[in-house]
Amino acid sequence: MTTGISEGALFDTVLIANRGEIACRIIATCRRLGIRTVAVYSDADRNARHVRLADEAVHIGPSAARESYLRADKLLDAARRTGAQAIHPGYGFLSENAAFAQACADAGVVFIGPKPSSIQAMGDKREAKALMQAAGVPVTPGYHGDNQDSAFLQQQADEIRYPVLIKASAGGGGKGMRLVEKSEDFAPALLSCQREAESSFGDARVLIERYIVRPRHVEMQVFGDSHGNVVHLFERDCSVQRRHQKVLEEAPAPELSDAQREAMAQAAVAAARAVDYIGAGTIEFIVGEGGDFHFMEMNTRLQVEHPVTELVTGIDLVEWQLRAAAGQALPLRQDQIHHRGHAIEARLYAEDALKGFLPSTGTLQVMQFPEASAHVRIDTGVEQGDAISPWYDPMIAKLIVWDEDRPRALQRLRQTIDAVRVVGVTTNAVFLGRLARQADFSAARLDTGLVAREIDTLLAPLPEADDAAWMLAALGFWAQSQSAKDDATSNPSPSVRGAGVRVASPWTIADGWRLDTHAARFIELSANGQTRRVAVRQEHDGLRIGFDGEAASPVSFQWRAPTLTAALDGVRRNVDVLVQGSQVVLYRGEDRFVFEHVDPLHRHAGAEAHAGAVIAPMPGRIVELLAPVGTPITKGTPLLVMEAMKMEHTLQAPHDGVVKAFLAKQGDLVADGAVLVDFVDGDAEDAT
Repeated sequence: MTTGISEGALFDTVLIANRGEIACRIIATCRRLGIRTVAVYSDADRNARHVRLADEAVHIGPSAARESYLRADKLLDAARRTGAQAIHPGYGFLSENAAFAQACADAGVVFIGPKPSSIQAMGDKREAKALMQAAGVPVTPGYHGDNQDSAFLQQQADEIRYPVLIKASAGGGGKGMRLVEKSEDFAPALLSCQREAESSFGDARVLIERYIVRPRHVEMQVFGDSHGNVVHLFERDCSVQRRHQKVLEEAPAPELSDAQREAMAQAAVAAARAVDYIGAGTIEFIVGEGGDFHFMEMNTRLQVEHPVTELVTGIDLVEWQLRAAAGQALPLRQDQIHHRGHAIEARLYAEDALKGFLPSTGTLQVMQFPEASAHVRIDTGVEQGDAISPWYDPMIAKLIVWDEDRPRALQRLRQTIDAVRVVGVTTNAVFLGRLARQADFSAARLDTGLVAREIDTLLAPLPEADDAAWMLAALGFWAQSQSAKDDATSNPSPSVRGAGVRVASPWTIADGWRLDTHAARFIELSANGQTRRVAVRQEHDGLRIGFDGEAASPVSFQWRAPTLTAALDGVRRNVDVLVQGSQVVLYRGEDRFVFEHVDPLHRHAGAEAHAGAVIAPMPGRIVELLAPVGTPITKGTPLLVMEAMKMEHTLQAPHDGVVKAFLAKQGDLVADGAVLVDFVDGDAEDAT
């Protein structure tokens, strides 16, 4: 990226006190600048991508973040042992911890971020609001005081008027935040918010704010240096959120007037100056329907969505962080900073959107993205073969696109999402693809309630596979197996064509050939409770395919894994078919169909083993048991709350019935697949 900066003395060695894609991102910039990098890792990250990329790596403890990535003493010891002159905290973990920044200073190690006093001032949302008011920055009406008595907070919320937001004072990233629509819902929401805030930040204090109806979330990227310079790098729109966590982000923010942008930019610079800010920071605003804006919070660190700013400005924000931390002046004046085009970022997570966005763990058996280009950037902390563990945020990658204007950037986003190929964990790619095509988002009618309003459409069941999908999946499975047999006989060929696999000897073809009859391969697939048997038959005039018991149709095809090009019933289709174990995944445009290959030699009744039970969808800790034992309840009734991947998840009754027994108690750590609730059909008498 072009920055226009002159070369100057930088650090020789930087320790990265983080993991995942942000650690990999920092390593890439340091490598370009000739800076040696030191990674740190926990037990779960022993073979992680950031560890493989760094020049050196230091083990800092067990998998739990509180015993590794949140241990300042271990991070500083790693810096001392490796001779690191500076520590880059990335985002999350200790990136906004004033005590850690001070500990770095006391140890003679540069903290690549703002001064401890700046973090302290903005880290407590209540104090930050008062500071911003004094600086003339508009703030949202609410209660930001010290009194944390639950009855008093209820009274304040009632006086502010509903809807209100309960927000963790030390929070960020949507954690420890609850929207409350009416007074009777306040007490349980407060308890849950405090519990999550204590778990995530070690601080259960909250503040109460009026919820701005149909708000937009617009943030300004700011940068300061130790020479008194503060600039902004324009705004980003982060309105598309789910449960207050960003899903899509873009720069610049659409549908803002030049006057609004300028007023917001000046307020952001004033906010940064008020705390003598150094390094990268983000001033987040809530924008009302009338265009009025209010200070929400300041993130005193780099943001997850920083790539969209980089793509529209051509500035490497990590490089600017390194230079500011080294004492250099900002590379450019405000009048030298310009933006061009439009960029959008989508966060690809390992989570099952159609099952309440439950995180998904497992091995990335297949992970394929479009190639990087001037228009597409993929930031990721994992590679094919890596595991998504239950210990940390389940982000797989950030998909970032750029083009000359928003419509073209949006089209590139859709194409990029459609091209994602991940097998081994469930992802939110379908959800992202639908969101990128949603009418209001496409028309830039943005507000933070968009996802909630459209959730039924965005989470509609996947389309049922049509006949063509079943046959293409079976054909792809057949072609894959033929290629595997070809490889096994040491006669590899670059492709499989409709006439069959070309090999040196007919005796090496494991195709079920029989004398005086045509060979057939029967492939049984299941999906959505339906099972169908497809016959692939090799005849003298070519290949035929059809459902068992029905007339077969001729098919010509070409297979270059994973792409299958097939002409079936006069229609030529290009699809991708991925086969991993017994799973067959067909990608056709924006549609994805997941089939299971049914092996007749491996049928079993294991699916009945836990009939009637509620199973843990991931490893986690039981927070609270909610449902009564022995009393009839309806489908959807909350049964228990479990904490996993730093978030609380409520498990609900799968159907009408009765809780016979809870098989885990509050505070228990449970494994993925553990039986948590003995839940039965019927009434209370059936449960005895």
